Amino acid sequence: MLIKTPDLIKPSEITDRQLYLNRRKFIRAGANLGIAGALLNTLTISGALAATKLSTVKNRDYSTDEELTPYDAITSYNNFYEFGTHKSDPSENAGKFQPQPWSVVVDGECMKPGTYSYEDIINPHQLEERIYRLRCVEAWSMVIPWVGIALADVLKRFEPTSEAKYVAFTTVMRPEEMPGLRRRVLDWPYREGLRIDEAMHPLTLLTVGLYGEVLPNQNGAPIRLVVPWKYGFKSIKSIVRIEFTRKQPKTSWNMSAPQEYGFYSNVNPEVDHPRWSQRKERRIGDFLKRETLMFNGYGEQVASLYRGMDLRKHY
Repeated sequence: MLIKTPDLIKPSEITDRQLYLNRRKFIRAGANLGIAGALLNTLTISGALAATKLSTVKNRDYSTDEELTPYDAITSYNNFYEFGTHKSDPSENAGKFQPQPWSVVVDGECMKPGTYSYEDIINPHQLEERIYRLRCVEAWSMVIPWVGIALADVLKRFEPTSEAKYVAFTTVMRPEEMPGLRRRVLDWPYREGLRIDEAMHPLTLLTVGLYGEVLPNQNGAPIRLVVPWKYGFKSIKSIVRIEFTRKQPKTSWNMSAPQEYGFYSNVNPEVDHPRWSQRKERRIGDFLKRETLMFNGYGEQVASLYRGMDLRKHY
């Protein structure tokens, strides 16, 4: 059975994380007494709240030991334009989004195309926790304990052919549940892509949770990518299609503003955004800025992918 996720608490209602967890325990207890409906309305939480914890093993080989960004900050300060363009919009507007049941279409240059359910794709026994930095192009960053599976382990099941040079991804479109889609901020649906060797790199994570729990809607439920050496918009959310392609796929931000957003979008402090510098970043919760690291600090693992490339041209 697909694990269900709670609806979202507005930032103005967010308090202490322990209190948040205690509220959920109280609701579960109340459900047995037949009063869950009233409690859910009172606390602005709905849906089945049991079994939201994920069983994971921490992967220390890939995890940073930096201080974690608090859960409340991760879930209330987001870019997810399908729910609105302000940082608080996703947490405020994603409550009606239904992340279950879920299916993903897999097609293109592979031997096993088809429509796969969440359960077909995500093996709960393979889940692991990895603490990754997330760097956004607007010069802010977080450190997040993601839960997921190496994307390579999933893609290999579909048996991509030798013609598969890239992997394209598409986000779901549900205007009735995603109010941001009513504005033509981008050419919907949202699209992203990776070179096949980037997709198969062991750092690339198909993510289903954070802080040991299922992904909240505003963070990309139920399935998203995390590509830690690239800017955050490359880590596409709420994925409904995976396509193996011969040619470089179109990506939403590159289509919208090619002079500002390249296909690769690797974190590179030497290449400024046309409207601001990328040399420094502000970690959410910090007052002072810090130096931005090449490849977001993952250069030792991924620099070889781009050997010989002009990273100012292929930005």
